[in-house]
Amino acid sequence: MTAATRTALITGASAGIGASFARQLAAQGFTLLLVARRVDRLKALAQELIDAHGIECKVFAADLTDASAPRDIMAYAAEQGLCIDLLINNAGLSGHKKFVDTPWSELAGEIQVMITAVTELAHLVAPAMIERQWGRIINVSSLAAFAPPGESLLYSAIKTYVLILSESLDMELKPHGIHVTALCPGFTKSEFHDVMGTRHTANKLPAIMWQQPDDVVKEALDAVMHGKPVCVPGRFNKFSVAMMRPLPEWARYRIGKVANPFK
Repeated sequence: MTAATRTALITGASAGIGASFARQLAAQGFTLLLVARRVDRLKALAQELIDAHGIECKVFAADLTDASAPRDIMAYAAEQGLCIDLLINNAGLSGHKKFVDTPWSELAGEIQVMITAVTELAHLVAPAMIERQWGRIINVSSLAAFAPPGESLLYSAIKTYVLILSESLDMELKPHGIHVTALCPGFTKSEFHDVMGTRHTANKLPAIMWQQPDDVVKEALDAVMHGKPVCVPGRFNKFSVAMMRPLPEWARYRIGKVANPFK
């Protein structure tokens, strides 16, 4: 299969890492199905990519906190005659209040978007990939999956799930020509921190800790095409993971307690 015959489905495609995935894959000739809540942004991005690269690009507005969204997305893909060869589970959100102070509806939304929808979309695309004996899946995890636990950080627990899920799926699916990669970026310059209300805290971090979305995406695509189950982009992030992994659990707990973001 050449890139010109392949289709990529990208969730959370309207900005940041998702939009960078769309631009880089469009430049390679992929047909795209872009999914996000903000349909105006999706349409503008799609037109930009069509004009620049002459590709086919479809958009589908969906809120992944809705339990029916994964099935709706795949139904739309089928209506358009699209077979998904590359799935990029990028959509995400994160709360910034303590667990007990957060309404259950918000916590359930995080779980739906970053656990249930990620898992269901992979489950929906995998059978056809197995039939074609080719497929690629990138699940966006986080450097937080390797970090010490933090008080009230449901986000870290979710991203740890995504990391382990991706490794497990890669083991199962690789014999069928399918590569699954957990992308674990650190701090990336995008709208994520503005949406989540953490921009003020993030701006205090040194420049060495930041990456651009394009650099993150380039490493991720290279990793999944070469069958690497985990991608930690950037030298600083790789160094951080190497330092965190050997720590005993009691030390990880202590560090997480001291670094409590809610103090």
